[in-house]
Amino acid sequence: MLKTKAGYNSKIIIRKAITLAANNMEDLVSLCKRRGFVFRSNELYGGMQGLYDYGPLGVELKNNLKAAWWSSMVYERDDVEGLDAAILSKPSVLKFSGHEDTFTDPLTDCRSCKSRWRADNLSDNKCPSCGSDDLTEPRPFNLMFKTNIGPIDDGQSFAYLRPETAQQIFINFKNVLDSTSRSVPFGIAQIGKAFRNEVNPRNFIFRLREFEQMELEFFVAPGSDEKWHKYWVEKRLAWWVKQGVSNKNISLYDVPKNELSHYSKKTTDLMYEFPHGLEELEGVANRTDFDLGSHTKNPKDFKISSSVLDNNESTSKLGVLDNKTGERFIPYVIEPSAGLDRGVLALLNEAYKKESLDNNKERIVLSLAPHLAPIKAAIIPLKKNNEELVELAQQLKTKLQGLNHGRVLLENTGNIGKNYRRHDEIGTPICITVDFDTLENETVTIRDRDTMGQKVVGLEEVEGVFAETIKQA
Repeated sequence: MLKTKAGYNSKIIIRKAITLAANNMEDLVSLCKRRGFVFRSNELYGGMQGLYDYGPLGVELKNNLKAAWWSSMVYERDDVEGLDAAILSKPSVLKFSGHEDTFTDPLTDCRSCKSRWRADNLSDNKCPSCGSDDLTEPRPFNLMFKTNIGPIDDGQSFAYLRPETAQQIFINFKNVLDSTSRSVPFGIAQIGKAFRNEVNPRNFIFRLREFEQMELEFFVAPGSDEKWHKYWVEKRLAWWVKQGVSNKNISLYDVPKNELSHYSKKTTDLMYEFPHGLEELEGVANRTDFDLGSHTKNPKDFKISSSVLDNNESTSKLGVLDNKTGERFIPYVIEPSAGLDRGVLALLNEAYKKESLDNNKERIVLSLAPHLAPIKAAIIPLKKNNEELVELAQQLKTKLQGLNHGRVLLENTGNIGKNYRRHDEIGTPICITVDFDTLENETVTIRDRDTMGQKVVGLEEVEGVFAETIKQA
């Protein structure tokens, strides 16, 4: 039975005001650097634009978000398989996918200060650096990175770093189909790195040159594609809300026809109110039969709606048999594609809270959903130099860690107030204090991150309370 704690830390702190979400990007950048979520990559040598490293807490948050996505997409469904494909792509893959010709941004140079910009991001056609309007005419700039293959750099033997994870899914379509005996509709899910040589990486981890994607390619019969597109838009919106993204900060945007990608019949973007403005968090595209058709040998052998390249170098026919009609067709593809780094940024922004307390102090709280929190619980001995308390705390930490719900941390610093504030700020759902009552009565004090409320429970109850806390979503 849970009981209210009375004793060494029984003073009630009343919260006077709560400010939800970060006021600006600087708040999040400061928190991430200070607490070890995200660091500027290569900072020791001045850093590199568009590259960031995830620190001790950031890698935990990122992995927890990936695990939640994978569980939702693969484990909880009976119609999706997983894949982890190579990052290096043969040039012909990206030739016939259309990337060599169309994967470009409009690049312009400022003649005054020599800076370079994406022309479509300029306001009033002026240089953001110096304000000059003396700009060059926009020209296409291909975003793909090349790397040499083999011992001789002759310019002929090269590969691309994949600009998206999708193409490796498409070229493995037949492998997965043959090895799993799947039938349409079914999907292939992948989480992995992608690389884009962005002209202007910006807004912290929102737009990067090296990033991670969470993508599902869901293969459906022609004619059922619009139904499945609507299904996945609703499914993905509900999933983000479950992760902690507020409905009021996310909206749906149907991309106009004149702005659609070359492969898309319809695309709906899930737009999120980031600190820098309303931007895409995830896109759900109806890619029709363009992709599998583009990678198919003799695509005209099939009934196909897309205009794809002839004479491609593929050795496979990526069609399936319609058991009802006996005809072979190339499936349509519905693609929910989310940026993992953008997801991390959105969740940090949603969880960030600043509270004014009645003692004229302030605390920052990261109210992450427990299943996403980097540290699931902190075990704190009241006095760090008391061997009995520390030993009991270590035993409890080992027991809870063994439940495999995520990382449990032993905090043996002796300053319980600072420990509470630190774990509020990094999003730890509960702190468990081992004190002298633990030695006498076998009880511990559990403190809730969001309410700061404290409860006393018996040692035999801790595992159940901990498991119940982590299940909240």
